Amino acid sequence: MNIYDQLEFFDFAVVGMYLLVLIGIGAWISIRNKRPADENYFLAGNSLNWTSIGFNMWGTNVGPSMLIASASIGYSTGIVAGNFSWYAFIFIFLLAVVFAPRYLGARVQTLPEFMGKRFGNSTQNILAWYTIVTVLLSWLSLTLFAGGILIQQILNLPMWLSVVILLLIAGFFTMAGGLKTIAYTNVIQMVLLIIVSFSLMWVGLDKVGGVSALIEKTPSNYWNLFLPSDDVNYPWTAILLGYPIMGVWFWCTDQSMVQSVLGAKSIKQGQLGANFTGWLKIIDVPLFIFPGIMCFILFPNLSNPDEAYMTMVTELFPTGMKGLVMAVLIAALVSTIDSALNALSTVFTMDIFVKKIQPTASQKKIVKVGHMVTVSGAILSIFITMAIDSIKGLNLFDVFQSVLGFIAPPMSVVFLFGVLWKKTTTKAANSILIFGTLLSLTVGVLYLWVFPNDPTSGVKIWPHFLLLSFYIFVFLSMMIVLISYLDKQSNPYQSTLNYTQAKLSPKVKFLWAILIITMIGLYLFFNGH
Repeated sequence: MNIYDQLEFFDFAVVGMYLLVLIGIGAWISIRNKRPADENYFLAGNSLNWTSIGFNMWGTNVGPSMLIASASIGYSTGIVAGNFSWYAFIFIFLLAVVFAPRYLGARVQTLPEFMGKRFGNSTQNILAWYTIVTVLLSWLSLTLFAGGILIQQILNLPMWLSVVILLLIAGFFTMAGGLKTIAYTNVIQMVLLIIVSFSLMWVGLDKVGGVSALIEKTPSNYWNLFLPSDDVNYPWTAILLGYPIMGVWFWCTDQSMVQSVLGAKSIKQGQLGANFTGWLKIIDVPLFIFPGIMCFILFPNLSNPDEAYMTMVTELFPTGMKGLVMAVLIAALVSTIDSALNALSTVFTMDIFVKKIQPTASQKKIVKVGHMVTVSGAILSIFITMAIDSIKGLNLFDVFQSVLGFIAPPMSVVFLFGVLWKKTTTKAANSILIFGTLLSLTVGVLYLWVFPNDPTSGVKIWPHFLLLSFYIFVFLSMMIVLISYLDKQSNPYQSTLNYTQAKLSPKVKFLWAILIITMIGLYLFFNGH
C-alpha cells in the first residue's frame, strides 16, 4: 500500500500547517516562560502538574509503531495485546506509591543519581552509561527507524532525510525549553491524537454496523485478554509472569518514562499524574486495537496485518482528515523522540558532566552542555538508525519487544531490591548490573539470532521470551540476595538517601481505588468469551 499516492495536496497542506503551528506554540512557550537563572532546566523547574505529567508519560509511551502494531495484532488475534496497556496499571501504581515518593523525597534529577545515593558512585556511573546506551538504542534509534518509514511513506523522502526532519523538530522542543516546553506541547499533541483516533474508531464502528455487529462478526476468542497456555504468540502464563518484569523496568525505573514525575510540583501532583496516565492507558485498546478488529471485518483479505491501521485511515477518511492523521502520527513520533533526547541530555549532563567533570558548573553552563549532548545524541542516533535500516528480513517490532524483555530483568532486580530491601549491598547491586546484564543479553542474542525457534518445523527450543525474562529475573533475584548475605566488607557503603515518606492524600487514595476497581472489572469482562 503506497500512502503517498493516496494523499492529495490538501493533506500535505494540513501536515505542513500542523507542524508550523506546533513549532510556533513551542517557540511561544519558550519565550513566554523565561527560566530564572537557577531553575532546573531538565525537570521544568519542578513545575509540572498532574495533567502535564499524565499526557507526557502517555505521549512518550505512544508511538506510530505502537499504533500500527496494536492494530495489526487486533486484526490477527483480537484484544490480547491490550494486556501491554491495561496490565500496566499495577506498575504505574507501584511508581506512584512506592518509587515516586522516594525519588521526589530524595530531590534527585536522574534515577542513576538516586541509586548513587543508595549504593555509591560506582553504581551511579554504571547506571548512567547503561541508561545512555538504552536511550540511544531503544528509545531514539528504533523510534526514529519506525518514524523514518512513516515519513518515507507520507512524503516520499529518503530514510536519512526523514530521520533528520524528525530530529530537527524534536531537537527544537528539547533545546527550546527542556522538559517544560516538551510537556506543554505534548498535552496539545496527545489531545489531538485522542480526538483523531476516536474519530477513526467511530467511523469504523458505523461502517461495521454498530457494537453488536462488531461482536457478531468476529471470533469469540478475539474478546479475551488471556489466551490458553498453549497459544503460540500470547499464552496467559507468559503475560501474567513475564510482563511484570518489563513493567517494573519500563514504568518505574526508565529515565525517559519517569522524568515527567521527577519534574512534578509536589509528590501529590506526581501521584495524580501517574494516576491520570493509568486512565489514559485504558483508551489504548479502543483507540489502537479496535480499528484493527474493525479492519478484520471490513477488509478481511489484507496480505499484511501491519497495514490494518493505515488501510482504515486511507479507505474511511476524506481528504484533509487523512492529512490530519499523518500529522498526528508525526506528532506522536516527535513526542517520544523529544522525551528521549531530554532524558539522554539529563543523564549525561547531571550524572557524568556535573558529577565527574565540573561539579561547580553554573546553571547556564549546565544548560549549554545539555544542548551539546542533545545535538550529539541526535547525530549519533542518525548513524545507528541508518545501520538498522540496512538490516534486511528482520521483523523489528517483534525483536524490539523481545529486546525490552531481555533489557528489563537486571534493572528491575536492582531497583526493587535497592528500594525495598535495606540489606542489599553495593557489591550485589553492581554485580547484577554488570554480570546480570551480560547474562540477560547473551540469552537474548542466543534466543533471537543464534538458536531461534523455527515455527515452520514446529521445533521449539525456547519458552516464550516473556517467560524467559521471568526466569532470568528469578535467578538474578536469588543472586542479589546471596551476594548481599555473603558480602563481608568491613566498610560497606552507607546510604545517603534522606527523605520523609509522604502519606497518600485522600484524593490520591480515592482516584487510585476507582482505577483499580475499573481495571479489575475490565479484566473480568474481557475474558471467558
